Amino acid sequence: MGGVDTRPCASDMRAHAVAFVARATVRSRLPLDYSERSLRVVDFLIDGLRKGGGDRERARDVLFGLGAYVGEVLVRRAGAVWVDFDADQQAYFGQRVGVRMPDGRVWNPLGKVRNRFDADAPEESLQAFWLKLHGRVRQDAGRASAPGCASDE
Repeated sequence: MGGVDTRPCASDMRAHAVAFVARATVRSRLPLDYSERSLRVVDFLIDGLRKGGGDRERARDVLFGLGAYVGEVLVRRAGAVWVDFDADQQAYFGQRVGVRMPDGRVWNPLGKVRNRFDADAPEESLQAFWLKLHGRVRQDAGRASAPGCASDE
């Protein structure tokens, strides 16, 4: 493949999530409201893609949108911020971006969505991921403390 890296960076991810939700809900009433409960809907959508016989390459854009959405749920509900991974993190996660939790842990929501698609396994559930998620803070207002993406640290 090679060439220029066109994958988005952390500062792009909120816009990707919002655009995905707009596209996904234009003809349906999917409850993609950035709540932790909506992660069950994400599981259902991924299962539908897989059972529909879709391969990962054909589902790539939808999976990316779902990963951006999952990350944005972490930002809005768990106090995370979008971050650009350093070279070691990119090599480990296979992604350019992820989220950093208030306790400093980093997570790879794009990879979690891809893993859910690739493996028909309950342990890859995004809803279960939320329930086991370390490093989150309660967000009564539903927003992270920082209104934008993470700054370079």
